[in-house]
Amino acid sequence: MSTVQVIALGGVGEIGKNCTVVREGDDLVVIDCGLTFPTEEMPGIDVVIPDFTYLIENRDKLRGIFITHAHEDHVGALPYLLPHVSCPVYCTELTAALVRGRLEERLRNSKFDMRVFKHGDRIECGSMSVEPVRITHSIPESSCMAVRTSLGIVFFTGDFKFDFTPVDNRLANITRIGELGQEGVIALLSDTTNVERPGWGPSERDVKEGLRKVMAEASGRVLLTTFASNIHRMQQFFEVAAEFGRKVATVGRRMSENVDASERMNYMRLPKGTRVDLPDLVQYADSEVAILTTGSQGEPMSALVQMSKGEYGRLQIKPGDTLIYSARPIPGNEAAIWRTVNRLFEQGCRVIYESANPIHVSGHAYQEELKMMINLTRPYYLVPVHGEPRHQFMYKQIGIEMGYPEHRIFTLQDGIPLDMDETSAYFGEPVPCGRVLVDTSGTPGVSDDVLRDRHNVAKEGIVVITVVVDVEQGEIVGDPVMQARGFHGPEGVLDQALEHLIDGLGALSREERKDPGRVRHDSQDIVRRMLQKRASSRPLVLATVVEV
Repeated sequence: MSTVQVIALGGVGEIGKNCTVVREGDDLVVIDCGLTFPTEEMPGIDVVIPDFTYLIENRDKLRGIFITHAHEDHVGALPYLLPHVSCPVYCTELTAALVRGRLEERLRNSKFDMRVFKHGDRIECGSMSVEPVRITHSIPESSCMAVRTSLGIVFFTGDFKFDFTPVDNRLANITRIGELGQEGVIALLSDTTNVERPGWGPSERDVKEGLRKVMAEASGRVLLTTFASNIHRMQQFFEVAAEFGRKVATVGRRMSENVDASERMNYMRLPKGTRVDLPDLVQYADSEVAILTTGSQGEPMSALVQMSKGEYGRLQIKPGDTLIYSARPIPGNEAAIWRTVNRLFEQGCRVIYESANPIHVSGHAYQEELKMMINLTRPYYLVPVHGEPRHQFMYKQIGIEMGYPEHRIFTLQDGIPLDMDETSAYFGEPVPCGRVLVDTSGTPGVSDDVLRDRHNVAKEGIVVITVVVDVEQGEIVGDPVMQARGFHGPEGVLDQALEHLIDGLGALSREERKDPGRVRHDSQDIVRRMLQKRASSRPLVLATVVEV
C-alpha cells in the first residue's frame, strides 16, 4: 500500500522558516526553504534556519526544491542547504533573478542548478510531479504548488490572498485551482497568517490612495520603508511620487538591486525621469524628494535604523521629513521597530504607521479567502501551516464550521510526519528537525550553550580569573588575578570573591592542585557561588590556568 508523507521541517507553529517535504517511496520534493529572524533573546544571531539533517541524510532521494515566491521566509535558507545537496531549484523567472545574487554572494565558486518554470508547467519528480499555479500575494509571480502523488494532490497554497485588482493585473488562476480540486486534492496545506481577520482582505491597489494623501500633506521629504521584495508597493510609490513631481531614490543595497532587476524584467514600470541616484537628491528641494528605504523590521544594520541613530553617512534625517511605515511587524521585531520610530520622532521626523487610508495591506488571506480556497480545492484533509498555534487552532475551527470532522484536520509539528495511505492519515515517527542559529560570522550552528553564555554576558557581565600553578609542586604561584567587564554589584564584592577564591584554592590538597582541570573548575565554581550569594548575580565566570 502506497504511503505519502508530508514533513514540515519549519513553518508550522511559527511564522517563517518555511520548509516542507513531500515523500513517496524513495522520492522527495521540498516546498520552500526559508529562514526566520531572531528574537531579542538571541544576541548576536542574524537569522534562524531549519535543521536540514533529514534532507542531507536523504540527499540521494531529493528530486527538487520548489520555491513559491521570493520572500526571505521562503527562500532565505537556500544558501545554507545547497552546499550539502545536489538537486534542481525550481522557481519563476523573477524569483530566480532576486535569489540568484544572494546565492552567488554566499556560494562563491559553487555551482547550483536553478531552473525557471512557468505557471502551468508539470515537472516530473520520480513517482511524483509538481505543478505551480499562479496566486496573488504581495510580490509578483507567487505560486501555489500542486504535488501529484499516487493518492492524489498535496496542495500548498504558499502565501496567498485573492486580490481581484492586483497592481500588475495578473489574477490568481482560480479556474485552475478549481480544476485541481475536481481532480482530487488529498491534503490542503494552507497559509493561516491572517485567520484571525474576518471578511476579505483589501487589495494592494488600495494603498495608492493612502500614499497620495501623505504626499499631498507633506511639505518636506517623504520616505517609505517596506520589505525590499514588495515590488507592487514600490511601484505605486514611484507612480504617486511622479504625480506630485517628486524624484525617487532608493536606499539600501537589497532594495536597489530588487528595483533594478524588476525594472529590467518589466515587473516594475517606473515613470520616466522619476528615479535618481541618492547623491543627486541635493539638486532638488525637499518638497521634490521621495526616498525608498530598507529597515521596516528594525534590522540593526539597515539604512533606516542607522539613519534613526544619525549614523548613516549617505543620508541624514531632517526636521520636517515624513516617514511612511508601510509594513507589518514580524512577531519578535516589535521592540526594535518602536525604538527606531521613537528615535525618528526625536529627530523631528513625522512617522505615519496608521492611517484611515491604508498605507499597508497584508498579502495574506482573511477568513473568507481561506474558506474560498477550501471550497475551490475541496481537500480530504485540512492542514493549517504558516502560522502560530493560535492561527492553526482558529483555522481548525473554520474547518469544523465548514463541515470537516476533527479527524480530517491535522495540526502539524516540525519533524512529525503526516503519513497518508489509501484509507487513513496519522502521525508517523519523528525525523531530525529543529532550529539552527546563524550569527554574523555566517557560519550555521550557534549552540544553545553559546547563546546562553551570550545572554549571561549581556545581562550580568563577565568575570575572568587567571591562576598560575606549579603543577610539579602542586602550588599556587602568587595570588589569582580577577578582572570583570559589564558586572555590577555591591562595593567590594569582587575583592571578597577573590579572598574566597584564595581560601578555596588553599584548601585543596597538593595532588588536587597538580590537576589544572580541577583548579579551573573549582575556581569558576567558588567565584560563581560567591557572587550569586553576595550580589544575587550570575555573570559568566571563566578561569584560565597557567602552568609553570
